[in-house]
Amino acid sequence: MIDPITGYVRVKAICLFVNGDLLLAIDGFDPTKRQRFWVPVGGRVEFGEVSRDAIVREVEEELSAEITELELLGVLENVFRFDGSPGHEIVFVYDARFVDSSIYERSQVAGIEGDEEFTAHWIDPNAPKNDWPLYPEGLPGLLNNESHRSVG
Repeated sequence: MIDPITGYVRVKAICLFVNGDLLLAIDGFDPTKRQRFWVPVGGRVEFGEVSRDAIVREVEEELSAEITELELLGVLENVFRFDGSPGHEIVFVYDARFVDSSIYERSQVAGIEGDEEFTAHWIDPNAPKNDWPLYPEGLPGLLNNESHRSVG
């Protein structure tokens, strides 16, 4: 099957911002499944761009924030269906810290993706709201890795 958006496997980079036991995540919705879910901040790796540069760019574009102490935690392969269409992505998962420590004091973080505004929330990844799953699949395993650092 061909990916309806790109025609090929997508490459993404996401970042796990941790504040004590909480993870910064954005809520999403699959209209076909009628399911809400959580995803970390991140986005597509552009042609000619390495994943490390992509996540720095994505955080700057989406949250207007600078990051530091970037560390690659792992790479996940995610084969899924969204809104009835197949998807396939390779996801580089990073850990980092915000340069502006006041972000960790906020209950929510405003962001923008293209023309769409969104709000990122500090969630407990071990007790997602209303049993909303955390995507991509395999992410909880990386979160529970003892080498992952936390803030706060």
